[in-house]
Amino acid sequence: MPKNAKSTSPTRVDPDDAPAWSAETFERAERRRGDRLIAPAKGALTRRGRPKLENPKLQVTLRLDADLIDRFRNDGPGWQSRINDCLRKAIKA
Repeated sequence: MPKNAKSTSPTRVDPDDAPAWSAETFERAERRRGDRLIAPAKGALTRRGRPKLENPKLQVTLRLDADLIDRFRNDGPGWQSRINDCLRKAIKA
């Protein structure tokens, strides 16, 4: 069997070859405890995700008749928002 000329094992990188961290490098680094961000990197944006809503919706459990739910679902995506709109109109009436 012919010998492989190229090694298939990954090249080992010695951690001692990494550049030294300066005080400035530590200042710019973000600090984490596990997956949780403790302190963001200096100059980094700290807000992530959607902006907070002024009047956020609340999650509730509500029992409705099956035929009513089917009617809204058959109209496609956004059926929960349409139920919300109908309830809002009923309150104003």
